[in-house]
Amino acid sequence: MLLLTHMAYFAVIILLATSVPQGALGSLEAAKNSIFILGFLGAWRYSWAALNFTRAIIFRRIVYPVRKARVFKRFRDDKIVSHCFFMVTTYGMEVPVTMQVYRKLFHAAANAKDGSTIVASVVDGSDERLIRKIFETMPRDMSSVRLVIDRIKSKGKRDAIAQALDILRSFSPTHRDICVFLDGDTVPPEDIHAKSAPWFTNPKIGALTTDEGALIERKNLYRDWFILRFNQRQVMMSSMGLSNHVLTLTGRMSVFRADLATNPEFIEGVDHDFIDHWRLGRVTFLTGDDKSTWYWLLRHGYEMAYLPDVRSWSFEAQPRDTFFDSAKTLMVRWFGNMMRTNGRALRLSPRKIGFFTWWSILDQRVSAWTTLVGPLSVAIAATFHTLTVIPLYIAWVMATRYIFCVIIALNRGTWFPITHPPILYFGQVVGASIKTFVMFRLNKQKWTRQTATEAAAVPKSDKQKAQESFIHHVLAIIWLTIGVLFLANI
Repeated sequence: MLLLTHMAYFAVIILLATSVPQGALGSLEAAKNSIFILGFLGAWRYSWAALNFTRAIIFRRIVYPVRKARVFKRFRDDKIVSHCFFMVTTYGMEVPVTMQVYRKLFHAAANAKDGSTIVASVVDGSDERLIRKIFETMPRDMSSVRLVIDRIKSKGKRDAIAQALDILRSFSPTHRDICVFLDGDTVPPEDIHAKSAPWFTNPKIGALTTDEGALIERKNLYRDWFILRFNQRQVMMSSMGLSNHVLTLTGRMSVFRADLATNPEFIEGVDHDFIDHWRLGRVTFLTGDDKSTWYWLLRHGYEMAYLPDVRSWSFEAQPRDTFFDSAKTLMVRWFGNMMRTNGRALRLSPRKIGFFTWWSILDQRVSAWTTLVGPLSVAIAATFHTLTVIPLYIAWVMATRYIFCVIIALNRGTWFPITHPPILYFGQVVGASIKTFVMFRLNKQKWTRQTATEAAAVPKSDKQKAQESFIHHVLAIIWLTIGVLFLANI
């Protein structure tokens, strides 16, 4: 069945490409210019993708094994004592999810060779009782594990993290200890301490993050989308891992040097993070705690590693009824966090954070616009001159995205369903559109499961701010369109 769907996919590509008669574009300069624009931007974007694919292979096949052998040998030879701290935030999770997460967590804590401490931040009393029950009924010796449950009022994840880190700070962690940040819907590896503690023998490492997998029972587009996203993430994280500067310390699970995670300035940076925007004024961060921790370490000159052979698993519930609405809701939050942080990260010196890291951060903003040039130029050519560019463009998109999916799948070591190529294009174009949307609305923030909304950024009415954002966004789209018209010689 899988083979048949892929064969049908190629048949559609051939039909679209051959449906255009030879010479149909004729002497239409605009159509030819549109194809030239697509080819030029495509070459640029594909060369950037090829660079990241190449870096990912070099990292995973050559550099990572050497680094891993070095730090593990140092950890064994120096007989380092490393206590493992866990900081877990649980809110609004279903009981089966909480049971699976905490059972694995307690196993991981018990496996830590030098003891462990868990601080679980919860809101509901039922969660507190359930967690204690799971701990008390664990089928193994838990005497080396200290469990602290911090029950708080629901003020948001940042406040929960800050309070939990304050509690951890009271245990006086050292630079040899590690602290695992864990979401309440993420299942950690049982050997997380053994796999991550040796990396902190490198004094430059401030934190690390790992590979991720999605636990979604229902087989649908939402599941395929998440699998593809995590496969893409593995490639990009591996590429950035070559420089030891990943672009995010994912909130699902990341590991920090414990004395840094409990530094009062670090805690303050999570609890009260903000940017001062020239138009919106002070924008206080609600979401994006993983970007705040990342920026604090980046600004202070620490490296952040990636472990491609260690994987956590997260339960991913579809937040809305339809795939499009769910994807849009999540991308607004994700890309909002990205845009609120990478602007200030760009102001850091490339000499300090590395030129490739700096350029990758810049590319996050530039790609929001270059990705839209392709469909925009085709739409202009089809509107003003000929519709024949549309089937050619669709065939080109189908072919190129299929090649991308093959490379991504080979990197992961698995095959892919035929839904992945169109989902990849959807993620690129719709994702770029959402990036441009949030770029002008940095004050718009909302959690998926919480009712908290944005804090007032400036002493203006919400309506006036929305109008200003709309005008700036429309003007940017107009200038982009004018640029494409000029390049197409229309």
